[in-house]
Amino acid sequence: MSDAVTLGFAAFTQAKIDPAGVLLVFCDEALKFGPATAKAIAPAAALVARAAKAERFTGKNGSTLDLIVPEGLRVARLVVVGAGKAATLKGQDFVKLGGIAMGKLPVRVEQAAVFAELPGGALKADGAADLALGMVLRAYAFDRYKTKRKDEETPAKKRSVTVAVGDVAAARRSYAEREAIAGGVVLARDLVNEPANVLYPEEFARRAAALKKAGVAIEVLDLRAMKKLRMNALLGVGQGSAHESRVVVMRWNGGKKNDAPLAFIGKGVCFDTGGISIKPAASMEDMKGDMAGAACVTGLMQALATRKARVNAVGVIGLVENMPDGKAQRPGDIVTSMSGQTIEIINTDAEGRLVLADVMWYAAKRFKPKFMIDLATLTGAIIVALGHEYAGMFANDDRLAERLAKAGEATGEKVWRMPLAPEYDKLIDSKFADVKNTGGRMGGAITAAQFIQRFVAEKTPWAHLDIAGTGFDSRQSDINKSWGSGWGVRLLDRLVADYYERW
Repeated sequence: MSDAVTLGFAAFTQAKIDPAGVLLVFCDEALKFGPATAKAIAPAAALVARAAKAERFTGKNGSTLDLIVPEGLRVARLVVVGAGKAATLKGQDFVKLGGIAMGKLPVRVEQAAVFAELPGGALKADGAADLALGMVLRAYAFDRYKTKRKDEETPAKKRSVTVAVGDVAAARRSYAEREAIAGGVVLARDLVNEPANVLYPEEFARRAAALKKAGVAIEVLDLRAMKKLRMNALLGVGQGSAHESRVVVMRWNGGKKNDAPLAFIGKGVCFDTGGISIKPAASMEDMKGDMAGAACVTGLMQALATRKARVNAVGVIGLVENMPDGKAQRPGDIVTSMSGQTIEIINTDAEGRLVLADVMWYAAKRFKPKFMIDLATLTGAIIVALGHEYAGMFANDDRLAERLAKAGEATGEKVWRMPLAPEYDKLIDSKFADVKNTGGRMGGAITAAQFIQRFVAEKTPWAHLDIAGTGFDSRQSDINKSWGSGWGVRLLDRLVADYYERW
């Protein structure tokens, strides 16, 4: 994350503006500024007005006005960011504005000051903290393997941003939680962006084990342990790879001692060739991101632990590599899952649901959670249905689905509920086993969810998030310019914070 910044807070009167730095300020749709901002840019007020007229800048939300070496101000650049109708702005709007502001900060600039203020006055602590969160998320870049760059692409060795606020102590308190969430998103992005020759199942497990430093209890199940548990569905996926499969169990105990945990399950296919049912060569390199569900769960567990969430949570990720080999699973094979249900393998490229089948059954039986949410880059069919804007949500519990939808609206990581029905179950009935692992092309995302539902034990409230369109190579946004998005960390943290930490 070479473009990371050091972020701090200061009072408006104490915010230092480097003569070689950038000053970022906000205005509303009437080109009005807050009192501290107006005072800071007063020497250049006439210049700003002329530039706005020349550029037809009206203060529309998300628009920017960039003035280089503005006369009267001792800064290298003044950036005005439009906030639109300031009175209607909410938390996610401030996150977006922070991302836009950060996007206007050249990578070679070492210092910037941001005035967290609108015409009505200083932003409240939460608004200022959301602004800072957006800046940190936008600053992320994964370029650790680049050895040569153009001078203008080389970031400054030290980059610092001072956020000027009305109440410094309150802003710092509010930002502490958001900083933990940002750290979880960054971890998830890093994991998704890593190449598969670096991040294979054993290495992923080692990185997840680093969460011990944050207070997360870690267990790693190796081949021997998984064979003992009869996780044959998961093991079948990985048996053609030179890299051994792993299951990692991460536990954060921040709630009451005897409270059932919340369970988050992640698909972690570190590389997916499709196996014997091999994928076309074009774009196969993207399949290093087929572990985005497991990355999200890992990032979420770090975020919950770092911010000391008052909840018991468990994250379980199944880590495999799906490769073609003389030992690889074949179409037509039948495996017995941990649940005892037999599965006919129709297509070895429908492997993620096999991983989830065993991991979900294990989590449900061992932890008896309040709910289970699994995340998986599972089907291309969900991208056909929803594009890259929403993740597909399937659920057996209306209340859990409603809460996820509200958390998605609040964070901008949106979900759209898709159907589950017995009619779809018929499509995955097998002639030779209890179930087959594909139901054909029609309704592919739905039949995949129907398959997973068969491994949700004892009527546990459950939701399945198909993040194939959002987990990697998704639509970039004002707060994310990374191939690996870290999608889901903010969504699930918000779900936990809003509905499960109240005691």
